Amino acid sequence: MKNILIVGSGDVARRAIPWLAKRFRVLAVTRRAESCAELRSLGATPLLADLDDRRSLQRLAGVADAVLHFAPPSERGARDMRTARLLAALACKGSLPQRLIYISTTGVYGDCGGAWVDETRPCRPMTDRARRRVDAETRLRRFGARTGAKVSILRAPGIYAAERLPVARLQRGDPVLVADEDVHTNHIHAEDLARLASLALFRGRRGRVYNAVDDTCMKMGDYFEFAADLFSLPRPERVTRAELAARISPMALTFMSESRRLGNARLRRELRVALKYPTVCEGLQAARAGGTAFSG
Repeated sequence: MKNILIVGSGDVARRAIPWLAKRFRVLAVTRRAESCAELRSLGATPLLADLDDRRSLQRLAGVADAVLHFAPPSERGARDMRTARLLAALACKGSLPQRLIYISTTGVYGDCGGAWVDETRPCRPMTDRARRRVDAETRLRRFGARTGAKVSILRAPGIYAAERLPVARLQRGDPVLVADEDVHTNHIHAEDLARLASLALFRGRRGRVYNAVDDTCMKMGDYFEFAADLFSLPRPERVTRAELAARISPMALTFMSESRRLGNARLRRELRVALKYPTVCEGLQAARAGGTAFSG
C-alpha cells in the first residue's frame, strides 16, 4: 500500500493521520475548504468532495490502495446512500482499493437485555440510525465480494475523549435511570479507535467484523456518577424510565433503551492491540490530569 484515502475527516481521522502520514501518502476527503489547512498540517493532502454530491466524488476513483471510511450516514431513512455513492465512485476506474476499513456502530445489535455480545450475534437494529449502519455494512461486504477488496468492519460504541465528555450533561442536571432499570454501556477512546482502524489495514481479516470496544463493564448511571465524582460535579438524579422519558430528548432516550455488554476477544486476538485506555476509568482520569477544558 502506498496511498491511503480517508473519507470522513473528523476527530478520529485526525488522530490517525499523523501516524499514517509517516508511512503512506494520505489523502483526506473534506467538504469544507476551511479544513484543508489543518489536514495539511497533520500530514494529509486534502481532497474537496461531498458524499451528498455524486459529481464531486469522481475525483476519488483510482486514487488509493486503501480506504478508511469514517463518514457517518445521512440523517434520514434506513439506507446509507452516502456509502452507496462512495462505492460507486471507487468502482468507476480499473484501479480499485485493495483494503477498505469501515467504522460502524454497535447499535446494529439493538437491545440485548444486558447479555454479553460477540460479533456472531445477528443484527437487530431498533432505530433508523442503526439500520443505516447495517445497510452500509451490507453494501461494503458486497463490494468486497464483487471486487476482491479486503473489507473489515469496526463496530464502535460510545466514542469519548477529553473533548467529548458528558460534563455539560452533568452540569445541566440531566437525570439517569434508577439502578434496577439501568442499561449497560460500552466505550472506546477516540485515540484507541484511531489506532485500531490503522492496525486493521494490516491485520484485519477479509469480511471480518470487530467489536471495537474497551474492557469497561459498567452501567450508564454508574458511568455518569463516576464522571461527576471525578470532575467534582453533582451526581445526576436517578429516576424511573417513565420519568426519564418526560425529561430528556427522544434521541437521548434511545441510548438509554438498549443494554448490552460487548466482548472484544476477537479484537485483541486478531488485531493484537494493547489499548492505551483499557477502561473509561483510565481515560477519564487522564483527561482530568490533563486539565482539558471539557464540553459535553
